Amino acid sequence: MPDPTTSESTAEDAFSRYVTPELDVLYRVARSITRNPTDAEDLVQDTLIRAYKAIERFDGRYPRAWLLTIMRNAQMNRVRRKRPELLRDPDRTMQRIADTSEDGQGVENIVMHDEFDAAIETSLDNLSERFRSVIDLVDISGLSYQEAADILEVPVGTIMSRLHRARKRIRTDLKAAGITPRKSNE
Repeated sequence: MPDPTTSESTAEDAFSRYVTPELDVLYRVARSITRNPTDAEDLVQDTLIRAYKAIERFDGRYPRAWLLTIMRNAQMNRVRRKRPELLRDPDRTMQRIADTSEDGQGVENIVMHDEFDAAIETSLDNLSERFRSVIDLVDISGLSYQEAADILEVPVGTIMSRLHRARKRIRTDLKAAGITPRKSNE
């Protein structure tokens, strides 16, 4: 029978070797995703817990890409968990939307923002993984083209091409959904 302390020690060693060096990157990416320091810390913590639980199955190749994938999935789960709460209490949701926010946004802007976010999310979901991963890494996580190229193991030119094509598809989807950019004189 295998010694459980040996397995635990191996997991801790792998965690120290593969995960700990990426903590700064994880936090930076989490900040760019959540735009909130507290939410970013929570997301990093959730990512670290998931990584620790899965470290024995990790092959050691491309730890940053592995961790960012875990983070992306954790964030998607966090977003999904928040939405049903809005639907359970429609009166509270409508009151929140009807109020003018601190930054002066009116009801139309809030509703359009939510509509825009939903359309973007749908469009992202419809992209193939190779385009979605580039959007996630560059546009959402804020990594440079070179960092994304290193993670995905493709040339920088491929990152630029995929990013261009993915953004074009998203713009097309937004136009089809009736969401168009504002004119600069508005």
